[in-house]
Formats: sequence, structure tokens, C-alpha cells
Amino acid sequence: MRVLYHLWLSPDCRKVRVALLEKGLDFELRAEYIWERRDEFLALNPAGDVPVLVESDGSALSGSNAICEFLDEVHPDPPLIGRQALGRAEVRRLVHWFDGKFDGEVTENLVGEKMMKRLLGQGAPNSKAVRAGHANIHHHLDYIGYLTERRIWLAGDTFSLADITAAAHLSTIDYLGDVPWKEHEEAKDWYARVKSRPSFRALLEDNVPGAPPQRHYANLDF
Repeated sequence: MRVLYHLWLSPDCRKVRVALLEKGLDFELRAEYIWERRDEFLALNPAGDVPVLVESDGSALSGSNAICEFLDEVHPDPPLIGRQALGRAEVRRLVHWFDGKFDGEVTENLVGEKMMKRLLGQGAPNSKAVRAGHANIHHHLDYIGYLTERRIWLAGDTFSLADITAAAHLSTIDYLGDVPWKEHEEAKDWYARVKSRPSFRALLEDNVPGAPPQRHYANLDF
């Protein structure tokens, strides 16, 4: 049985969880409190971060994009990165956008400040960073709306790792209730379609001890 070491509100871990479920692959979830720096976990990934996927033969893979590329190569159906070179390039461009630009401008400023600091005992959130996250998210939701006005899904006509990555980040922020959906109907409609996929429903059942999600979080109709 595959084992995925993860943290509940890590977008990278959520991305891998959805990819595994889209592929129809069985796996066991194990929460890994990376701040404990367990020797057994560091032996699997010396970087000490999650996600880490351990295959049935004991092979350990780390890094969300490395894991997802591996899964798409070894289990090609359904394809999540695409079959044509230009399509794959566009998926990877958008994955980089959300894992890089969106993460730095929004996720870290909201989830990082409001949740991870508390878990790590690093003090109160930086109010300036939180304000920046709230301001920056509008640009990204507008961009999602721009893409979905021209395409069925973010990278083209088929659901892809680009959609999974964007939704993984937004789901962590939506858990906190910090996504201004009412001001971005196109992005909301796209996210509703993602939420309705069987692969995504497991994420909607997450409940971090001591920090329950907002009431609308698991509601497919918001």
C-alpha cells in the first residue's frame, strides 16, 4: 500500500492527494508533523518537508511536482499534464504560477500567517502580511476568471494538474473563509466544478483539530 506523508492544510500535499485519487490509486494518509524532525522521516526525505509518497516497493518520492510527474508517467490515464508538448507546457506554466506567485503573494500571507505560525508556535500573525494576502488574491481570482472565459478548464479543454494546483491552494484559504467568492463569480463557478469532482471531496472532509473549517467549506453550492 502506498503511503502519503502530509499536512492537512499544505497545498502541495493536497495536490498530490487529488492527483492520486484522479488516477484511482489506493493510498494511506499519514500526518507528518515536520517540526518534530523525526529521524525515520528524515531518512525518507532529508529536506524534512512534505509531501512524501512511499510506493509499495518502498521507493520514496518527495516534492509535489516530482510526485505528480511520476504518477502521470507511470499511470498515464487519465492524463493530468497532457499529451501534446504545447499543452504540457501550459499546464506546467500554470502550476508554476500557483505554486510560486500565488503561494508567495496569497497562501503564505494568509494560511502561513494565520495557521502555520500558530502550529509552529511562532507568535501572532503579521497583520501587514495578512492585508497583503487579502489584497493580492483579487488579482489571481481575476486571472482564473480570464482563463475560464476562454477555456473549459484553466489550461485547456481537459481537467489538469493546473486546476488541481490552483484549487489546492484556494481550498486552504477557503478553509479559513478568506476567499471573496462573491466578487469573482467566474472563479467561483470554476471552483464549484472542481469541488464536485469525486477526487476533491475527500479534501472537503478535512477538519484540523482545534481549527474547524468555515461553514460553507464543504458545501458544493457555497
